[in-house]
Amino acid sequence: MSFIIKVIIPAYNEEASIGKVIKEIPSFVSEIIVVSNNSTDQTSQFAQQAGATVLHESKKGYGYACLKGMHYIANQDSKPEIIVFLDGDYSDYPAEMYKIIAPIIEDDMDLAIGARVKHLREKGSMTFPQIFGNWLATSLMKLFFSANFTDLGPFRAMKYEKLLALNMEDKTYGWTVEMQLKAIKKNYKYVEVPVHYKNRIGTSKVSGTVKGAIFAGVKILSWIFKYSFK
Repeated sequence: MSFIIKVIIPAYNEEASIGKVIKEIPSFVSEIIVVSNNSTDQTSQFAQQAGATVLHESKKGYGYACLKGMHYIANQDSKPEIIVFLDGDYSDYPAEMYKIIAPIIEDDMDLAIGARVKHLREKGSMTFPQIFGNWLATSLMKLFFSANFTDLGPFRAMKYEKLLALNMEDKTYGWTVEMQLKAIKKNYKYVEVPVHYKNRIGTSKVSGTVKGAIFAGVKILSWIFKYSFK
C-alpha cells in the first residue's frame, strides 16, 4: 500500500488495553501515535514497548489529545495522506481498519466513520446514554443539515489535508461531532462503514460516569446548535 497512513490514539489510563490495540493494528500503518492524556498508570510504557510513538498531553480532554497528535504530525517532514483515529480501550477491532480506509482510497471519500451498528455490537458494549446520545445528535444533524450520519463513532479515517482544512478546535468531548459538522459544511464526501464493537477494557471516562455523560451530551448538542444558526 503506497499511501502513508498514521494512527492517533488518545489514551487515558489504558495500560490494560493499549498493548492489545497496538498489536492488532494492520502493518500497512506507517506510524502509531499514542497520546497519553495525563495518564497516571503505565499506559505510556506499555504503548512504547508495543512499538508506538508516545506523546504526552497534560491537559485532560479527548480533543486536547487529538490536537497534540496532529501538531506532532504537522512538524514532520513526511506528511500522511490519511489519518485514522482509534480509541485505546480495545472496544474497536483495529484489524477492521482496512474497512475504514478503503472508501478513501478506492472511492475518493474524504471522511469515513466506523458505525457501531446494532447487529455488530457486543451486548452491553454501548450504554443507554451512548445509544440515546448518538440517536439524538445524528437525528438533529439530519434535521438541520440533511446529514446521513447514524453514529459519532471514534474509529474514523480522513484525508490529512482535508482534516487540516477543518481547523479543529474542540478540546474535549465535542471533537467527533465537530469533525462531522465541519465536514458537512464544507461539502466533503463522507460515508459510514459498519464495524464490530465490543465491551471495552476498564471503565469509560465518558459514559461510565453520570458527570461524563452529561458533559459530553452538552458539548455535542452545543456544537450542533452552534452550526445550525451559522
